[in-house]
Amino acid sequence: MAPRQAPTVRQRRFGTELRRLREAAGMSAPRAAELLGTDRTSISNVEAGRFGISEERLRRLTSIYECDTPELIEALAGMTGGRNGGWWDEYRGKIPPDFLEVSELEHHASNLRTLQTAHLPGMFQTEDHARALFDLFIPALPRLEIELRIAQRLARHQVLTNEPAMPYTGLIHESALRMLVGGPRVAKAQLIRLLAESERDNVTLLVIPFSIGGFPMAGDSVLYAAAHSPHLDTVQVDSPTGAVYFDSPTQLANFRRRLDAVEQVALNPVQSRDIILTIAKDL
Repeated sequence: MAPRQAPTVRQRRFGTELRRLREAAGMSAPRAAELLGTDRTSISNVEAGRFGISEERLRRLTSIYECDTPELIEALAGMTGGRNGGWWDEYRGKIPPDFLEVSELEHHASNLRTLQTAHLPGMFQTEDHARALFDLFIPALPRLEIELRIAQRLARHQVLTNEPAMPYTGLIHESALRMLVGGPRVAKAQLIRLLAESERDNVTLLVIPFSIGGFPMAGDSVLYAAAHSPHLDTVQVDSPTGAVYFDSPTQLANFRRRLDAVEQVALNPVQSRDIILTIAKDL
């Protein structure tokens, strides 16, 4: 089996957790390889995400490492086997990989929390809104790439309509709601779409009003993808040079605390819908 040339965030996340388990057991890679009946290179490749591993070998490794967290073992087992990709692989090599990493994280998450202070959540964007955003890129994007990016962004919405329904909490600053991306007509249609999405049983949209002033992570764009074991949660933060990922226990705990703090100062769901409706009516 050829090594993966560019392991995905999820594949690297799997390997990182195995490395943490090994290190927590105080075991060297050569010793782990010896007990598993393989060579050190194989252990290194799995921990780097360059190679996958079978469920049987995964369970043997967690036994060797004396992992006593059944929830984590089952979550890791669910990440093994097969090389089948997801719907987002249709876009691989056609749009930047960061877009695909987000789709994969969302697809495999148990629930999602996002914070948006300048833009609206991608999976709720209308086609016209997304096109207006991509048209702002400098230098300008090729038209075909814009259409592919739009199609991929619209397809992300399916995680909210699959069964079982994905719980989603979106924190949106009032500034993002008032930004007239694409002009008043497009902006109003986008707000109406947000209102409709907020009525879903699995969707909670909370608006951060101007009136609260400063708040933790002001200016950030954050995706917290919770896994089926909290040990495997992953956070993505947008930056001018691309996505940055966080997954250490300390980092995850800090992001949870920060998001909790923002939720405390946000409007409740009813108040949030009211302010979205008010802004839409003014357009």
